[in-house]
Amino acid sequence: MFWLLLIFIWFGPQITDKVIGQEIPQSAIPDTIIQVRDTTGVFVNQNDTTDLKQTESGKKKFAFEAKVVYKAADSLYFDLVARKAYLFYNAEIEYENIHLKAHYFEIDFVNNTLFASGLPDSLGVIQGIPEFIEGQQSFIANTMSYNFETKQGFIREVISQEGDGFLHGNTVKKMENDITNVSKGSYTTCNLDHPHFEFRYQKAKVIPNDKIVTGPVYLVIEDVPLPLAIPFGFFPNKKGQKSGILIPTYGESNNRGFYFENGGYYFGLSDYAELYIRGDIYTRGSWAVKPNLNYRKRYKYNGSLNLNFANNITGEEGSPDYQKNKDFAVRWTHSQDPKAHPTQRFTANVNVQSSKYNRFNPVTTQNYLSNTFQSSISYQRSFAGKYFLNASATHSQNTLNKSVTMTLPDVSFNVNRFYPFRKKDRVGSLRWYEDISVNYTMNSRNQVTTTDSLLFRRETLDNFKNGVKHSVPVSSNLKVLKYFNLTNSVNYNERWYFQRHERHWVGNTVNETGDVIPGYVKTDTVRGFFTVRDFDFRTALNTTLYGLVQFKKGPLRAVRHVMNPSVSFGFRPDFATDRWKYYGQVQVDSTGKTQRYSYYQNFIWGTAPEGKSGSLNLGISNNLEIKVRSKSDTITGMKKVKLLDNLSISGSYDIARDSLKWSAVNVSGYTTLFKNLQVRYSGSWSPYAVDSIGRLINKFVWETDRKILRRENMAWNFSMRYSLSANDVGKKQKSRQSPPPSEAREMIGEHDMMLYNMDDFIDWNQPWNFSFDYSLALTNRYSAVRQKYENQTIQTLSFNGDINLTPKWKIGFRSGYDFESKKLTYTSFNFYRDLHCWEMRFNWIPTGGMKSWNFQINVKSAMLQDLKLTQKKDFRDY
Repeated sequence: MFWLLLIFIWFGPQITDKVIGQEIPQSAIPDTIIQVRDTTGVFVNQNDTTDLKQTESGKKKFAFEAKVVYKAADSLYFDLVARKAYLFYNAEIEYENIHLKAHYFEIDFVNNTLFASGLPDSLGVIQGIPEFIEGQQSFIANTMSYNFETKQGFIREVISQEGDGFLHGNTVKKMENDITNVSKGSYTTCNLDHPHFEFRYQKAKVIPNDKIVTGPVYLVIEDVPLPLAIPFGFFPNKKGQKSGILIPTYGESNNRGFYFENGGYYFGLSDYAELYIRGDIYTRGSWAVKPNLNYRKRYKYNGSLNLNFANNITGEEGSPDYQKNKDFAVRWTHSQDPKAHPTQRFTANVNVQSSKYNRFNPVTTQNYLSNTFQSSISYQRSFAGKYFLNASATHSQNTLNKSVTMTLPDVSFNVNRFYPFRKKDRVGSLRWYEDISVNYTMNSRNQVTTTDSLLFRRETLDNFKNGVKHSVPVSSNLKVLKYFNLTNSVNYNERWYFQRHERHWVGNTVNETGDVIPGYVKTDTVRGFFTVRDFDFRTALNTTLYGLVQFKKGPLRAVRHVMNPSVSFGFRPDFATDRWKYYGQVQVDSTGKTQRYSYYQNFIWGTAPEGKSGSLNLGISNNLEIKVRSKSDTITGMKKVKLLDNLSISGSYDIARDSLKWSAVNVSGYTTLFKNLQVRYSGSWSPYAVDSIGRLINKFVWETDRKILRRENMAWNFSMRYSLSANDVGKKQKSRQSPPPSEAREMIGEHDMMLYNMDDFIDWNQPWNFSFDYSLALTNRYSAVRQKYENQTIQTLSFNGDINLTPKWKIGFRSGYDFESKKLTYTSFNFYRDLHCWEMRFNWIPTGGMKSWNFQINVKSAMLQDLKLTQKKDFRDY
């Protein structure tokens, strides 16, 4: 006792006469009570023993296993006879990993026990009720008793957070092994002291970081017991992955019958991978299997693999509307972390599916509205930062015409630009030949185009087109007359093929029945190794001219005009001559008429170009901007406004041709008006006239119509994208989001994500927002058949937005207008109601192929994602 008293005195206790702000007479304090004012200190065991023992006199000694750190906002009392300590008002005690908070503590050093509770304020309301924190476990209670030696506690009216849920208990006993026994309690994910819903039970056992097991459980919503009860309750309470059953949704479809959807099993494979196996089944024969594998390794890679197989049956067998389709979809995404490897990288984005899969099994609205899909798998590797290897496999698919193009593999090898005549230890300026640079690129490709029904057939392998192409550009850049840039280049291309097509004429033949078969051109495939080479030379001269006009008065202060004129010349020999042996002659009819053709026509890298070319190209591009006064710019008082982002005019003259040497004059330009309106223009004018069927003739239009140029085509494109929200007009609210996309997908299910349009989370930060996209295309083209100009107008309009009717209600919409059919395009309305720990969603698509509605009310927490009510009218029922 002497050592304990010495510790209290040494750490500075001082006399006080206040308890929670109230005066306490000295006569009311027993003589055995020491009043201390110091509200911080440490209880320390000064004995060598580690456990409570009986002394020679038979009394227990004070012996904690570790120091006890305490503090109180008001005061502390110590009873020397009873060996008890009392802490008042905002008191805290720390013992090992246990942290306690309360307005009142009573510590018994003889029995190593503690009692905590709140205290009434001036109105009689209990304040400062105990809060217990041990490691990651915490709870609050009206009263609490705890034994430091046995680490057991007895608690009344407790609220404890267990994982994502909250455990309420009338009487709780905490055992030494951290297992908690609860009497007359409930479990909920609502964080209120009086929750909106709960699962009530008479007794339960809580195993930390594992599970919560209860006796008979029944559901209570807003204090109303529901006739929904189970003989026992099991609530997961383990962080990380946990395998278990995925509860399906159920209902009835007009075309498919009664169903269970998205039911299955979840496998927590490891800390790096998880597997969902979901399925659908309908009473009229339709079914689907949808395994989904997700994997992630920090600083290495992450990805997901979805394999979907579906047997879709609609209507009654034998009826006109009966359909049966076997569909599939394979989706694989893989991304490598940039930190995983400095010189190599592997990525994958695969999306392969049957042509009718999205008609019956769409996952998102975008999937349903899309008819083209692409895939790619690639591997990149660099060597010494100079050489680069890329190997990939690609796929593109059109579900309207059922065409599929597959490239397997596509390999390229590139060498960075290098200067073969430049010395490493050069001194002074570069000589002209030291500025010559060389590049090298090799491309190898194996590609086939077919239909999805023939993709995996044997004959598809014979239709693959393959070849190798080598490109070696050699170029140099020179400064001429200080202001001009002269560029010279020689480009060499070489193609390797392993077959070529040779044609020959087959005359009239007579079949077995005596019928005469007319002659035809037959194409034979000759196997072997063949090379196709071509080269060209180009030189170009260009410069930049600046014009600036400044004004001292008025709102317009300056006009700036930038011009980039250029002239270039290119030469290429005729590779169709017999010298190169890339082209042949074949008879095409019985009269003996012949036609030249290429042995490599329609090959993957094409063939060497036909005809000699000596083209002189002229071009000029323009940029125009002004500087005006601006009140918003407080620094310079000026702002720049672009009038023309670009206006280009180009044409060419081919000296190697015997006629029609002048090309058409092409004009193009674009600019942006009012920050959101983009305007683009393009037009083509020819100097030559046309004959009665619209073919160019070797006569200038000046000779026939006294015009310098004849308009061939012209196009104007206007596009505007505009968004407006409450934040844009200065109204900002505190951000509130509900819920993140991953949790929304789990609660709603992948199959219904499209109906909810929940690819993005609900953002309450925007009280309202509205955006629209509008485009107008005007084209004017000369029709040789009708011998007149024809106009065409194409307009598109789409818009979307949402609004918060109240702090808990949000309505979203999405639609568009088809000006050709004069109808609304895909239209949807989304209604969302925040119910604190619950939420309500209603989606309605009133028209079109996706006509449907879907209503759902569910618990927000992903832990109770299957506690929901769903009603819907599926789009496949219409």
